[in-house]
Amino acid sequence: MSDLLDLAPSKAPAGGDRRGADEILHDVFGFETFRPGQKEIVDAVAAGEEVLGVMPTGGGKSLCYQLPALMRPGVTIVVSPLIALMRDQVSALRGLGVEAGAVNSSNDASDNRRLLSRAASGDLKLLYISPERLSSAETLHALRDAPIAMMAVDEAHCVSQWGHDFRPEYRLLGEVRRDLGIRQTVAFTATADKITRDDIGERLFAAAPRVFVRSFDRPNISLAMTARQDGRAELLAFLKAHEGESGIIYCQSRRKVDETAAFLAARGMKAIAYHAGLERGERDHNQDIFLREDGVIVVATVAFGMGVDKPDVRFVFHMDLPKNIESYYQEIGRAGRDGLPATAHALYGFGEIRQFRQWIEGAETTPEQKAIEHAKVNALVSLCEAPRCRRVVLLDYFGETAEPCGNCDLCGGKVETFDATVLAQKALSAVVRTRERFGVEHLINILRGEPSDKVTQHGHENLPTFGVGKDQSKNAWRSIFRQIGMIGYAGADPERHGGWRVYETGWKVLKGEEKVTLRKDALSLKDKTPKGAAADLPTDYDKDLLDALKARRRTLADERDVPAYVIFSDRSLIEMAAKVPESMDEMRGIHGVGERKLKDLAPSFLEVVREYSGGASS
Repeated sequence: MSDLLDLAPSKAPAGGDRRGADEILHDVFGFETFRPGQKEIVDAVAAGEEVLGVMPTGGGKSLCYQLPALMRPGVTIVVSPLIALMRDQVSALRGLGVEAGAVNSSNDASDNRRLLSRAASGDLKLLYISPERLSSAETLHALRDAPIAMMAVDEAHCVSQWGHDFRPEYRLLGEVRRDLGIRQTVAFTATADKITRDDIGERLFAAAPRVFVRSFDRPNISLAMTARQDGRAELLAFLKAHEGESGIIYCQSRRKVDETAAFLAARGMKAIAYHAGLERGERDHNQDIFLREDGVIVVATVAFGMGVDKPDVRFVFHMDLPKNIESYYQEIGRAGRDGLPATAHALYGFGEIRQFRQWIEGAETTPEQKAIEHAKVNALVSLCEAPRCRRVVLLDYFGETAEPCGNCDLCGGKVETFDATVLAQKALSAVVRTRERFGVEHLINILRGEPSDKVTQHGHENLPTFGVGKDQSKNAWRSIFRQIGMIGYAGADPERHGGWRVYETGWKVLKGEEKVTLRKDALSLKDKTPKGAAADLPTDYDKDLLDALKARRRTLADERDVPAYVIFSDRSLIEMAAKVPESMDEMRGIHGVGERKLKDLAPSFLEVVREYSGGASS
């Protein structure tokens, strides 16, 4: 993909742009105001402070180092983990007239040397590079005398062993900072609890950084989680309500990714697969299709997403749960980065929670690390089986208090809770009276009084619990067992071939010392229209004009070999369709139209508006 090399070089002064932050925000980036929390960070970075910023995905982290980089003399080194992320950021910056480049393996060696030389001479304002390549002897030699203004570390949680996506190569950045004499380091992440933030601070910075923790809330994302019953049927019901939208479907295994993508494609949907098992060329091709075309669904493992900067993803659907809340939060954060309404829906089941716990116990880690990982799984269970607002539980995990959001399945009245103490006691009694040797389906047959061959073989029709739960359906009992298993009252024991046993907390329930509140499973996947759109986003606009503007955007994006959103975001086009600008001066007031795009792109879109307005009035 081109880095928009056909565009003229930036006119910004080589020594740093002397305009104020607000003026640069408008003239270069085309924004009237900073997003909440951005201005304080930009001011601190521009003043030369060491900064650790924790901001939600879609909260505008990149601008917090990109804008100060323009104000400072010299080059800013941006450490980024994935080629796709570098490529998208560089394309967007060059589209704004900013001199930026990315050194990575997709370039020719001569191109990488040229970019390093430009950085060393101060000809670039931002140089994107991976931690591995930055720490190599060749790169360190090339940048030894470069005028480095600062080092900005993206996805900074990767430096911490307590983070959910630890990458050992990030540990080298402290040495790089010392070797190159970098005086200012700034770091950003969307997911870092207190222990992770402390670890980042210790490993990346020479002294304690100034820490900014913005709200983790993404109010424009509607949240929902349901217990899995028939995954494919539930997925189809969900997609029917999101027809024509771009989205991501996450699966745990490569095989399930391939099978799900094929299943959807066979039903006429624009679905493609992405996972680490595909050839690199195929992965890149599929990712480009997703970035460039509208209405594409990518089915992926967690290998997909970190480097994808597509702002108009309208949904994220989890066929399988991620391993912890940090991963869940980061993955749903890939929806609605443009601030427009989006939906996150996850299916879950007891089996995957049990598998997570087995992986933790089987890992060659310290008892302390295992305790941390088990606590993360427990928190994930609490989110899945929450009896109260989903967003309140999610934000509480990150140490943030919130009021019920009105934009999740629990606030929407789709899930009810009930006192299940007696039912839980019956289920646990069945486990105990069968000597903790049998699985759920057999226990359900006993509770419902169904004399299967296995029940008769073991004489379990004579147990006091036989038939005491005949008033509940099999699905109801499966839900009860799933929930008491996830909460931790009982569970399958691998050493007993999957036979269930009662845990200490379960014995408290049996003795009447603890009450049990469970959820009635919510079966509807026909999500209500998501709330939480940007407060200043127009709602009264001409849809036909918007379609015409999108068509022009698509043409220009194809001509320049860039994703459509690099030309203009959906929000920009919606404002054009609502305000119907008639002059370049009126175009200047549209969100995302800075001076560079005003000159380079606005005339083409004005032409569409005038043609449409003329045709509509004739």
